[in-house]
Amino acid sequence: MIHVLIERHIAEGMLSTYEENSKQVMHHTYMVPGFIAGESFIDTHEPNHRYLLCKWRSIQDWYRWLQSEERKELHNLIHPILTQPEIVTVLEN
Repeated sequence: MIHVLIERHIAEGMLSTYEENSKQVMHHTYMVPGFIAGESFIDTHEPNHRYLLCKWRSIQDWYRWLQSEERKELHNLIHPILTQPEIVTVLEN
């Protein structure tokens, strides 16, 4: 089992758009084989700075989703409202 930490910086004035689009992406992710759970966190000092922590059955499941056309299409909902590319960190315990 692995965890994936995704860090995002949202453009000013785009929080409601981000939250709406992010919910859509998470809804689809829950149906992906190998996905176990996901949580979203807000930086208490910077509300436009967000973290997603997702649990996956294996690194192979994560990479299959990361490279899928479905994720690429869904990410196109979020990418334009970020001020910088998202940072993805894969963690094991």
